[in-house]
Amino acid sequence: MLNRSLIAMTALAALCLATAGAQAFDETKYPDWSGQWRRGEPGPPRYDPSKPGAGLRQEAPLTEEYKVIHAESMADQKEGGQGNDPTYTCIGPGMPRIMSVYDPLEIVITENTTHMLMQHVHDSRRIFTDGRNWPEYIEPSFAGYSIGKWLDTDGDGRYDTLEIESRGFKGPRAYDATGLPLHKDNQSIFKERLYLDKADPKILINEITTIDNALTRPWSAVKRYRRSDVKQPVWPEAVCGSDNAQIDIAGQNYMFSADGLLMPTRKDQPPPDLKYFKQSSK
Repeated sequence: MLNRSLIAMTALAALCLATAGAQAFDETKYPDWSGQWRRGEPGPPRYDPSKPGAGLRQEAPLTEEYKVIHAESMADQKEGGQGNDPTYTCIGPGMPRIMSVYDPLEIVITENTTHMLMQHVHDSRRIFTDGRNWPEYIEPSFAGYSIGKWLDTDGDGRYDTLEIESRGFKGPRAYDATGLPLHKDNQSIFKERLYLDKADPKILINEITTIDNALTRPWSAVKRYRRSDVKQPVWPEAVCGSDNAQIDIAGQNYMFSADGLLMPTRKDQPPPDLKYFKQSSK
């Protein structure tokens, strides 16, 4: 009987500790970024929404080497290819393109981590806000490794701004569908500052700066996301591979026809190497 009592008391103590830990997170200290967020600017998804379009209209401060790479990408697309845009095979767009918000965004704030959830091609992000330092080794990823810090900029006792720095990338990555390139060394660093528009709490502002060796200087832009005015928004499922007709074979872009057969994407494009397949006798 005594043993049962001790076990019960121990279990109750553990439950109390767990409950206390769960109650330690005070939501009132954090901003209300709940709901569904969508890209706030009209026009095509692009790094700098203040510019009228993607590609050359972005006026990116590229080095001469990467201007050539971008020009070659657009020329290839004009001929029916995909250029430097890696997403045609359902590869994740990576940073900073993730923050163009192709699909609706949900932000979930916890005490130690802020989650940015998006269905579009593995665009979700995890921002650690637990005060950690950068690890000695970062496993490269398209979204990168992000560390954030909450700020109370107006001194009212409630956080209102999230500063984020992201490192540790792999490629290929591009800013937009024209193949506007980032450096192949993947040493990009992104710094973001997110906060609600004081004039309109339905607008979330993201001041983002890209530091990349394909640029002659850091490149900054301001993005805006609008909160959907719907109590129970719809969260569409996005499975890129389910209806993707594009395929990459040995660096060449082909596609599947409506009848499921391989077909070229360019005029006079040769078929892929079939040396591992039995050739029909002539």
